[in-house]
Amino acid sequence: MTDQAAVEKRLAALRELIDEYNYHYYVLDDPSVPDVEYDRLMRELIALEAANPALVTADSPTQRVGASTTMTSFAEVRHEIPMLSLDNAFSDEEMDDFDRRVRERLASEETVEYDCEPKLDGLALSLRYEHGRLVYGATRGDGYAGEDITANVRTLPSIPLKLRGEHFPEKLEVRGEVYMPKAGFERLNNMLTNAGEKTFVNPRNAAAGSLRQKDPSVTARRPLEFCAYSVAVADASHLPDTQSGMLEQVQQWGFRINPEMRVTRGIKGCLDYYREMMEKRDDLPYEIDGIVFKVNRLDLQNQLGFISRAPRWAIAYKFPAQEVMTVVRDVEFQVGRTGAVTPVARLEPVFVGGVTVSNATLHNMDEIHRLDLHRGDAVIVRRAGDVIPQVVKVIPERRPADATVVELPTSCPVCGSDVLQVEGEAVARCTGGLYCAAQRKEAIKHFASRRAMDIEGLGDRLVELLVDEGLISSVADLYVLREDQVAGLERMGQKSATNLIQAIDGSRRPELWRFIYALGIREVGEATAKALAQDFGDLKALQEADLERLQLVNDVGPIVAGHVHSFFRQPHNLETIEALIERGVHWQAPETRPAERPLAGQTYVLTGTLQTMTRDEAKARLEALGAKVSGSVSAKTSCVVAGEAAGSKLTKAESLGIRVVDEQGFLALLAELAG
Repeated sequence: MTDQAAVEKRLAALRELIDEYNYHYYVLDDPSVPDVEYDRLMRELIALEAANPALVTADSPTQRVGASTTMTSFAEVRHEIPMLSLDNAFSDEEMDDFDRRVRERLASEETVEYDCEPKLDGLALSLRYEHGRLVYGATRGDGYAGEDITANVRTLPSIPLKLRGEHFPEKLEVRGEVYMPKAGFERLNNMLTNAGEKTFVNPRNAAAGSLRQKDPSVTARRPLEFCAYSVAVADASHLPDTQSGMLEQVQQWGFRINPEMRVTRGIKGCLDYYREMMEKRDDLPYEIDGIVFKVNRLDLQNQLGFISRAPRWAIAYKFPAQEVMTVVRDVEFQVGRTGAVTPVARLEPVFVGGVTVSNATLHNMDEIHRLDLHRGDAVIVRRAGDVIPQVVKVIPERRPADATVVELPTSCPVCGSDVLQVEGEAVARCTGGLYCAAQRKEAIKHFASRRAMDIEGLGDRLVELLVDEGLISSVADLYVLREDQVAGLERMGQKSATNLIQAIDGSRRPELWRFIYALGIREVGEATAKALAQDFGDLKALQEADLERLQLVNDVGPIVAGHVHSFFRQPHNLETIEALIERGVHWQAPETRPAERPLAGQTYVLTGTLQTMTRDEAKARLEALGAKVSGSVSAKTSCVVAGEAAGSKLTKAESLGIRVVDEQGFLALLAELAG
């Protein structure tokens, strides 16, 4: 054997041995050798690589800490599968409702098996591996795109640079939480205090701040750990068919999973586990803010599917929020993008849930009346879900003599227009519309945002500046801005101005759904905007639609229909749209036009069991043809598809004289419309 071959063999042996020791230490919490032996091997590896730099590999244990760097920003990474948030539960009743919804959607009365995992209070991370080697690590971001923080991720010893074993997928995306253990958090803050630097408020902030350092060597010095909780992409077959089994497989590939993870049956098992973990919460070596419950079988997860922002098969049952007492100094009213006039409590600053709170939402006047809140009151403040501060209780016996009643202002605090509250609605609104500066700025910010018209470079600060300088007063004014106007603004040079005008010009041909979403219609999010665009195919048809027609659109109920209908009946809204069109904004029609959707305007109901397809597949086929699929039979139902063991829905349809087709007739209808 040549000297070169001997060196290569020793390097490979050292790397394999050190990776094994890392796995036992950081993943299994079971060190297999003394620290002195580990240090001796690492020093030998470092010395060999220093003498043979051409033999250094990217997945070597020595490469976790790269050279210091000074990055100005992180690159964007688009998630192949969105990193959705979870719906939250705050009571046993809400958990009961979740379990009921799961069983109803599965059309089964059988007890559901759930995977139970403590909800770590850290930062969500996605790790991409190809051929067993780490390709990149990315933050959650907005769920659709995050930041590439690979250089920092590589410094975490609990994240394998290459997977263990041999039978792993060619492509693998593991998701989990980066967190800072309580002991590590205390050590870090002590170190920062001794150095005269600013300390972190809580472990979550410390983890997030440490992971997004511009210099990876700083991240490497922070006591961060990674715990896997799911697999998003796995390019392989013969993998486990349960959530718990998949996590056990992930552990074999080299990842830490939560040792408190457990599989239970039924809602009682979930609630028992929740209460057990709430008792253990303070004794755990890391912070958790609740428990995540997931349907354990992956095929059932796929059957349950997703809503626009969260999976239907998982929920986070949050622990009770911490509560403290403070005093309401004042109540002010803010005006939002839609004109909602919202009361906000200005509090005597108080530390709760790991942060200092000086403001709390009061939602609306109904909430103020329910609480009987006065200015000067002593109140109990809670961070609901450990996130949003809110006033939950007034302590009337502590009310001072000079406390004053809170009343809804009659005029807008921003523009002076009348404030009106429609009967039956809890929210009061400014009538100033696009004339109100508060609404004008927020409307333009929303219009330009990435998920709307996607005007790159037009951030919140620049919108504020453009409005304050009188250069724009509506979204339509964006399309007559000149470079010289923009270049003359504070901190804006010629190049920035040119780039902005080019970005505005490039936004003149949006997809129709983006344009609808950009208008800022109340209750119309991305999913609803897409449904409206697909159903109508043209803005004019949407503008002219009546309330009944709007409610035929999938997932559009009477409230959303009312907001859409009202929006297109306001002269100033129509004037703004006309101005946009005159200035060159023309949207792209959806790929599937209404003319190609023969069941548009019809409502179908599915009941019973179909043999040739699942109910979700049947629903998707009908919706693709333009039909609205409802869960109940009414006089507005066009047709009922009755499979085997159809029950009360079939009986009601027959009593109302509604058309009913069996599975054979349904398949014939699909074939006819497809041909």
